[in-house]
Amino acid sequence: MFAQTMFRRRGPKWLLATGILLLLWGCSEPQPSALERIQKDGVLRVVTRNSPATYFQDRNGETGFEYELVKRLADDLGVDLQIETADNLDELFAGLSRENGPVLAAAGLVSSSGRRSQARFSEPYLEVAPQVIYRNGQSRPTRPEDLLGKRILVLKGSSHAEQLAALKVQFPELNYEESDAVEVVDLLRMVDEGEIDLTLVDSNELAMNQVYFPNVRVAFDLGDASSLSWAVAPGADDSLLKEVNAFLERVKQNGTLQRLKDRYYGHVDVLGYVGAYTFAKHLQQRLPRYEQHFRQTAKTREVDWRLLAAIGYQESLWQPNATSKTGVRGLMMLTQRTAQAMGVANRLDAKQSISGGSKYFSMIKQDLAPELEEPDRTWFALAAYNIGIAHLGDARKLAEAEGLNPNKWLDVKKMLPRLAQKQWYSKTRYGYARGGETVHFVQNIRRYYDILTWVTQPQLEGSQVAESGLHVPGIDKRKPDATTPQM
Repeated sequence: MFAQTMFRRRGPKWLLATGILLLLWGCSEPQPSALERIQKDGVLRVVTRNSPATYFQDRNGETGFEYELVKRLADDLGVDLQIETADNLDELFAGLSRENGPVLAAAGLVSSSGRRSQARFSEPYLEVAPQVIYRNGQSRPTRPEDLLGKRILVLKGSSHAEQLAALKVQFPELNYEESDAVEVVDLLRMVDEGEIDLTLVDSNELAMNQVYFPNVRVAFDLGDASSLSWAVAPGADDSLLKEVNAFLERVKQNGTLQRLKDRYYGHVDVLGYVGAYTFAKHLQQRLPRYEQHFRQTAKTREVDWRLLAAIGYQESLWQPNATSKTGVRGLMMLTQRTAQAMGVANRLDAKQSISGGSKYFSMIKQDLAPELEEPDRTWFALAAYNIGIAHLGDARKLAEAEGLNPNKWLDVKKMLPRLAQKQWYSKTRYGYARGGETVHFVQNIRRYYDILTWVTQPQLEGSQVAESGLHVPGIDKRKPDATTPQM
């Protein structure tokens, strides 16, 4: 009744004005910025690529240059980090525009002209050179004209594809293909094996992966150096972009960025094949210092001490002070997290390191699927020690899909290198892993273990080792004409 009376007295214009005023009052609360929403939600959502230079999982958990850098940003903001991986670059940029999707792309991106319409880019944090890659033994290209008539493959939607598109305007005869079914490691492998003639990759990714592809060589740099940046969604809200730029400036100034560059691109840890002479020398000079520690802890864990010694040699060459740039230390090369979990107070103490490493190996072996039997169970445990149980499970599933036996090491080790090929790891649960390294890791340990078994004469220590089936009997000193079966 009151409302009707007021309407008659003041008319519809007054009611309209009042409604507008009420609407304005309701909208007077300012909308939270992108940065404020992140802090309110307590989560920084980031999209990246599943590759060795960006983000992947190894036996120590999530890792990668981009992951470690963006994790520090999340820590600075006091929020959790939520990682999403895109199957290709188009999907990555589309994710930034998706409602309730990732707000930041950290994936080794070059701020090219074609991409600036899809996203806004941060200040650069790494300078790279786009490089033409060819196979050793082939004619080396030295200029853009030499690319004509070659089989060239690059990542679809990449800055390298844009470079080749621009070059094709100048050289219409230039032909190349783009693919979203591969990653950088696939391209390098394809050049290494002669499947393609040339590819383009950035210098940082080549530095990280070249050692695994002995036939890969740099032909020349194509154009000027480029800069890698992070990307945020397009729009007027620049609160997150400002915070990202401030963060990148801080990590440049305090040395964090340089330390990450040195760790990921300044060196490469390689599982090398140590010569027989070197191993023999270390067998005489180093092993006697630690043999008793290996024997004592092996009894506690019910493991052959020679197997533990072989692991220790592969990890550190029996050097208790060994330290890698990735943070693993000691004779058994334990991470800080693993050492704490195993009760190791001092990783550089040989006895503690051996005890912690053997405990960790025994736990992994115990956690394996019950259907895995010896001797394969031990080889699977070694693989999991190196790559992690999750990735090992992926390789077993790949083996099963190929009609192979997922419970046999000889079958599964054929699948492990596929975890570094996007064609295969994109179908797995845990994604990219350096499975080829794991195969070499296990192979090296088996070799050292057999040599240790031969020289320590297991027949003098009872039948347990011989009955386990873990080692292949070698040259018996009582039978100099004995032969060694193939593993």
